[in-house]
Amino acid sequence: MPSLILSGCAPTPLAHYLKALGILRLVTEQADAQAAGCWQREDFILTTTLDTEALTTFFLERYAPTPVLAPWNGGSGFYFQEEKLKEIDPATGKKKKTGRRTQPTAATKVVASIATSTAPRLALYREAISCAKNILTRRGCEEAPEAGFYKDSLIAELRANWPDILVDWIDCVALLVSDQDSPLGCSASYPPLLGTGANDGNTDFTSNFMQRVSEVLLTQDETVSKGQQRLLVTASLFSVSGPGLATNAAIGQFLPGSAGGANGTSGFSSASAINPWDFIFMIEGALVFAAAAVKRLESLDDGRLAYPFCVRQAGIGYASASAADESASRAEMWMPLWEKPATYAELSSLFSEGRAQVGAHSARNGVDFIRAVVTLGVDRGITAFQRFGFQVRNGLAYFAIPLERVIVRQNIRANLLIEIDRWLDQLRRFSGDGPASVSRALRGVETAIDDLCRHDDAPHFRALLVALGRAEQALARSFRWTTEKRLQPLKELSLDWLTYASDTPDTDRELRLAAALASAHGGALRSHLEPVEGRGYWKWCDNPGNDVCWSEGGLETVLLDILTRRLATPEKAPLLHHGHAACYASLDDIEAFIRGELDTALIADLWWALSALDWRNAPRVERPFANTPPSALFSLLRLCFPQPGELRHGATAVPPVPAILAKARAGLSREASTLAVRRLRASGFRPRLDSIEFGSSVTIHTAAALLFPLHPDDFSRLQSSILRQATPTQA
Repeated sequence: MPSLILSGCAPTPLAHYLKALGILRLVTEQADAQAAGCWQREDFILTTTLDTEALTTFFLERYAPTPVLAPWNGGSGFYFQEEKLKEIDPATGKKKKTGRRTQPTAATKVVASIATSTAPRLALYREAISCAKNILTRRGCEEAPEAGFYKDSLIAELRANWPDILVDWIDCVALLVSDQDSPLGCSASYPPLLGTGANDGNTDFTSNFMQRVSEVLLTQDETVSKGQQRLLVTASLFSVSGPGLATNAAIGQFLPGSAGGANGTSGFSSASAINPWDFIFMIEGALVFAAAAVKRLESLDDGRLAYPFCVRQAGIGYASASAADESASRAEMWMPLWEKPATYAELSSLFSEGRAQVGAHSARNGVDFIRAVVTLGVDRGITAFQRFGFQVRNGLAYFAIPLERVIVRQNIRANLLIEIDRWLDQLRRFSGDGPASVSRALRGVETAIDDLCRHDDAPHFRALLVALGRAEQALARSFRWTTEKRLQPLKELSLDWLTYASDTPDTDRELRLAAALASAHGGALRSHLEPVEGRGYWKWCDNPGNDVCWSEGGLETVLLDILTRRLATPEKAPLLHHGHAACYASLDDIEAFIRGELDTALIADLWWALSALDWRNAPRVERPFANTPPSALFSLLRLCFPQPGELRHGATAVPPVPAILAKARAGLSREASTLAVRRLRASGFRPRLDSIEFGSSVTIHTAAALLFPLHPDDFSRLQSSILRQATPTQA
């Protein structure tokens, strides 16, 4: 079959996307049952037996509009406008009320014109209007019902009596979901695509649709020639421009660029302008979407509204992203794009199951959805998604804002995000009423997830680890609030998090040192970062002690505090000597740390995140071979503070002396090295020197580096470099 390039249909704006769906639906149902469509180079490709002329003729002469009505809305055309009558009171000279009268409106006029028409194409429309009027008369409705029971019951009655095609329409604009507080047992919920029940502010979509249908199918204006009508259809389908092709009519939220208002033109303001066929195709396309009441085991609600590819707004991932968008938005929708021709039946199946899956649950917000996109949690055959946010713009009006385009591709690293789902869900649930630091940390995590889903590489994965580390810090700092909300520490992550964060030797130095600290002693050092206990399966301490040494003074201060704390509490030495490190620190990395060449803040953030990995029974990770000779001061001091697993079998351990650390911490290299030499000689070793002189900063960094665990081979290198013999002399 030939293919027609409908250049008037594009993924953005939303009006033009819906146009494509509407055209495919109408052609399939009324002209060519085998028609198919796809997206290529920002255009919609319609595959059909109809050529350009036949397609245009079909819409002009045979197209039968879908009857869309909303009798529950005041502007639907089923209720007359009341006008209060007043006159001047001769006695007082003031106006007084003398009565009221009803006035027809543009909406009531168009309903009447369709109801009294004889056009065969409007037969179903006339039937639907008649059915709605009978129901309103039987209920005694002279004005639109107020929100609540009366409106919900009217929608329910209309749904039970209308033809099937209008039932599909109701499912697009309103859905009755279970509500135990309502006498009806259910209440209406409104999907975001068509506002609040086919109504957006003062704009009633059904009335506007009928007015546009009347313009193109029932016009009595002889000045509008058949050629002009054909040009209108051609302009809508194939993006042909020309004078007189737009009507001053409301477009609503679908086409922000044509909505008019202040600064909408070269003057101060402009009216809303739209090709009537654009509006018709747009509403017809909206019928592809069908809401559904779903009840899942994952949800604690009686029922919740599910709409194809619709999730809660996430204020991340686009240039103007802001946390304020989340509270001032109805929702966001991810419109699928596909490059292979698909029939309307296939698309109906796709949209009826239009929910993205993330792990064991469906996507709930924009962050979850982009995860689903890159982890193949969506239907196959989709090549990309166009993301739209229904956000407040231009006063209090909602606009469908194109946010971004996301390509569907597999992202291996994003698969690991399933391990933090439960922790992240809890954080999202309570962060709204928590400390500002927790909200900022959550936003940082979600931003990092969004970036990772677009860039499957180690740097972005490390950025996610940094964000997780900062979030865990925020929870620990707000310990009282965290425990009140029963939020759990981040824990039991797989070692793949370390593997996928690794990139190149030059960029991994901070990561390797952070992993060495996190894995040291089976992960026991985490209890010095935050008040947790139960190594591996971490939980918050019921009665936090004073073992937590974390502070904002910098990584060097924290490392020194931990060493000091350990030396001051010998009764806790078994904790320090339980288990070995899964990741040993390289002597090259330690030297870079001592010289101040590394980003210590990055090491700290990564340490926090990697402490959540399950280091119990973790296999040893090979360290890079050291090329730089070890520092003499570090070698001398480090031999005085051996850690478990570093000494060869049968080797003598040097008893730790707190004074050595205290002198080094104060930046006194000569005093610290002198004490270290004395301690080693007392243990039977023979150092090659008596003391070492270094600057204060280097000495402090050297003291902080003593906590990094070393491989036994590297510990032996330190002995060989600073001692005359590796084993103590006999007394």
